[in-house]
Amino acid sequence: MKKSLKEKILTLVEKDLADIEKAMVKNLTPHLPLVKDVASHILFAGGKRLRPLLMVLCARLCGYNGTYDKTLSTIFEYLHAATLLHDDLIDDAKMRRGQTVAHKIWNNATVVLTGDFLLARSLSIAATTNNPKVIQVVAQITEEMSQGEIQQLHRKGALDLSEAEYMDIIYRKTAVLFQGTCHTSALIAEAPDIKADALADYGLNLGMAFQMTDDLLDYSQDSKALGKGVGADLKEGKLTLPVIYTLSKADKKDRIQLEDIICNPKFSKSDFKILIKYLKAYGGLAYTQKKAQIHTAKAKFALNGFEDGQTRQILTYLADYALTRKA
Repeated sequence: MKKSLKEKILTLVEKDLADIEKAMVKNLTPHLPLVKDVASHILFAGGKRLRPLLMVLCARLCGYNGTYDKTLSTIFEYLHAATLLHDDLIDDAKMRRGQTVAHKIWNNATVVLTGDFLLARSLSIAATTNNPKVIQVVAQITEEMSQGEIQQLHRKGALDLSEAEYMDIIYRKTAVLFQGTCHTSALIAEAPDIKADALADYGLNLGMAFQMTDDLLDYSQDSKALGKGVGADLKEGKLTLPVIYTLSKADKKDRIQLEDIICNPKFSKSDFKILIKYLKAYGGLAYTQKKAQIHTAKAKFALNGFEDGQTRQILTYLADYALTRKA
């Protein structure tokens, strides 16, 4: 039986993922068991480990032959987990990765401070490199992601949210972490600037495609696969590109019905089906898919300056996976 793209990737990176998992446990090191419990709840709930994997693969692509890449890769999963803890609390989410969100189990203050711990732990690990450029990249990621969340919160439920604003938000909230992960790989490998820039470009475009696909999945009506409720983004007041584009193209009558559904956080399943019908009819889903395809193509193009081989092939596969994944 022919392997799926996901199965093919997992086979090729099996050892790397096992090593990353060990490093994540080893380097967490909180003093309080409670902090470990809350952090572990989000960290070890079945995440893809895509960000640390990118760190390891991109470093290898640049010829890195040290032994510290797995430890450094944990920076980017800790950063990601911290943002998830904070985002779920801000959005009052119910589910994450198929389980109850942390703030529904522990109190809000504990969850926020655990997220802060993970951010600080990331910077502490970055500092062990004694490389100011690495520390600067990690600090910049933290700044941008925080501002992206504030920007999204400020524009929550805004029916006039533009495509340009959406692109800026997903860059700050998602793509900047992919970009910084890949860039850091080149820095620890002491690769020339041209390769560092190429990998940063790869990560940026991969992250943009990944988030757009994620936004499309919100309309798949498959909560089991998503690990969260369908339509969760919309119920939280987050207008994403499929909706933004559809609103811009809908006629007056249809737009009124669309706005009624969007503005009602308790919309019914039948309302959600009507919304999806409009997203298809006015091309919102297709348009988002096309934009994601463009970013995927740019990500793969950025790898052209690197030597052919298994590592580059895996990174190409990951770009395709960002576009075609189902969860």
